[in-house]
Amino acid sequence: MTIQQEKNAIPVPQVEPRAPIPKQNLRIPGPTVVPDEVLAEMARPMINHRGPEFAAILRRVTARLQYFFQTRSPVLTYPASGTGGQESAVVNLFSPGDHVVAITIGAFGNRFARIAEAYGLQVSRIEFPWGEGADPDVVESRLKTLPPYRGVLVTHNETSTGVTNDIQTLASVIRRHNPDALIAVDAVSSLGCIPLEMDLWDLDVVFTGSQKGWMSPPGVMMIAASERAWEANKRAKLPRFYFDWASSRKKLEVGQHPTTPAVSVFYALDRALELMLEEGREAIFERHRRAGEYVRRRAREMGLELFANPRYASNTVTAVRLPDGFNTKAFMKALREQDGVVLGGGQEHLEGKIFRVGHLGYFREEDLAEAMDKVEQRLRSFGFTGR
Repeated sequence: MTIQQEKNAIPVPQVEPRAPIPKQNLRIPGPTVVPDEVLAEMARPMINHRGPEFAAILRRVTARLQYFFQTRSPVLTYPASGTGGQESAVVNLFSPGDHVVAITIGAFGNRFARIAEAYGLQVSRIEFPWGEGADPDVVESRLKTLPPYRGVLVTHNETSTGVTNDIQTLASVIRRHNPDALIAVDAVSSLGCIPLEMDLWDLDVVFTGSQKGWMSPPGVMMIAASERAWEANKRAKLPRFYFDWASSRKKLEVGQHPTTPAVSVFYALDRALELMLEEGREAIFERHRRAGEYVRRRAREMGLELFANPRYASNTVTAVRLPDGFNTKAFMKALREQDGVVLGGGQEHLEGKIFRVGHLGYFREEDLAEAMDKVEQRLRSFGFTGR
């Protein structure tokens, strides 16, 4: 190497050393805690993703996901996050210039709408205040005032606010007004934890992510489409490659992905779904219902105000409002560094105004109790004694 080459060479980076991950009571709305036996699955040897071993895993995972989605449609899987599900729905259903309706109640509903706009769709928003769910009567009134629309984008559970929409009723309202509308549901932080019946409720697209209620690490987005959606897919003209459903379905039929799947996450998801089946779908719903009630009750007993309208309160994530002027950043830092409890913060205009407690996927009652005990103690140390 010449002197000039040495001068221009990229130096070895000076980085902080790797350190052990501290023991934490992780109470964010995702990624969620992964049970030890599921984590252990990820230590299995790497395999050929075009071979029979992975094909067997994919068949098991797909069949079990169909059960939890409550659909006879194939469930496609992609190496992606929940946002990938939003983009996948948009590009596979619509054509440039199509008019769609976005029912928004928070940050992720807004993101769904922005993705549609980024792809050149005409988006009419039916917006509700953050902390509120979508009122079906208001939605119906607004739909009557809009020009013809091709589809509706809606979140089932709004992670940013701790609100669950009544998707079954909303879908009925939409069908009454437009029987052929394509209803795409973001169920990222709800599916597998709270009731959702894709086929029975006549939903066209439903998607979720492995890092939420599925007791698995991030890395796999799961999405299913109705026959109506598959027919729309044949006519849709938006550009797509990575998220092309047709190529994914073709590969699924032979136990493969079009691209390299997240093999280690599939190991985890395979075992996690097994555990979920052992627990039972209704038992999972009941566990999450109890958890939601517990966290909300504890917050109220501390004198804190719940952010979500109780009518729409989520059983997977609870948003709690803090008093004006409260040093939320320091409070959450102390909880994390001194108490080992990690909470979610507020997003966008709610930053510094709320904290969010995740209670979805794998958790024990004692984990929630410990987290809320630490929150109560830390609030006192910050001078908060209730309203």
